[in-house]
Amino acid sequence: MINIELKIYPDELLRKVSQEVKNIDQKLSNIYDQMRILMDKEKGIGLAAPQIGINERFFISKDFSDDSDKAIIFINPEIIEAEDIVESKEGCLSIPGYYDYIKRNNKILVSYFDLSGKSKKKEFLDMQSIVFQHELDHLDGILFPDRLPKIRKDIFFKKIDKEFKK
Repeated sequence: MINIELKIYPDELLRKVSQEVKNIDQKLSNIYDQMRILMDKEKGIGLAAPQIGINERFFISKDFSDDSDKAIIFINPEIIEAEDIVESKEGCLSIPGYYDYIKRNNKILVSYFDLSGKSKKKEFLDMQSIVFQHELDHLDGILFPDRLPKIRKDIFFKKIDKEFKK
């Protein structure tokens, strides 16, 4: 069993651009299982590989299409099309206790691979769209406060830097 641990800001791994996943194998499946356990334990709705110290392009998110506790894995994900801007409150397991309102696309068309290596294309709306974009940002070393307007972003980072860099 793989032991994974949540990386907390200002861990430098959260700022790295992730590398493409080359092999979809049993090891990745085991990591997915551990990520689901950690995400549930932390009461999260998404978790990206960089948040557990893995520099690869994949993340998981709650499946908002039904009421189950299922999680979807997105391997080498991309946004193909995006439209309709909404503002919603976001937080992050790697910046515990902090939230702010972020503008994102409410409707996106995405492509990714699943654990069987099958290429998928799906349209996501509302919360599934927002979580997808939030987690995709992690793969590019972007944290949700980076999406704030400059003044709010500066205030936000000053506040969290004061607490987390003690």
